[in-house]
Amino acid sequence: MSTVKTHQTEQDVFEFIDAFANTDQKKKDSIELVKIIQEFTGFEPKMWGPSIIGFGVYHYKSEKSRQEGDWPMVGFSPRKSAISLYVYSGLEEHAHLLEGLGKFTMGKACIYVKKLSDINCEVMKALMAASIEYLNKKYPKDT
Repeated sequence: MSTVKTHQTEQDVFEFIDAFANTDQKKKDSIELVKIIQEFTGFEPKMWGPSIIGFGVYHYKSEKSRQEGDWPMVGFSPRKSAISLYVYSGLEEHAHLLEGLGKFTMGKACIYVKKLSDINCEVMKALMAASIEYLNKKYPKDT
């Protein structure tokens, strides 16, 4: 069985931001994102691999392969060219939630923003809520 290579680490989130974010604006936005996401989700920020700040965790099993592993419910990374937001399920029925988000581009699995002020954080919260709800239904915790 294949497992995902990116795992939660003990690296300090704020030390990572200070060392990795390549501009003062990106550092400021990253610290603000930690605050917003933590307050909204109730999850503590944790480092995942060398460059993703994740919140919450779910265990998945791929329907298309034998891969399984743990992954953050939502997260972000202050990459060099843009902040990568992992807050969107990518589901067609959630696409309407992107309306009103602001200035962004889309990748296959994430939303890219140049700076936090380019987006509406209330819309981002709606995206997170829908994504977390979807993940909790699709991958319920074993009780």
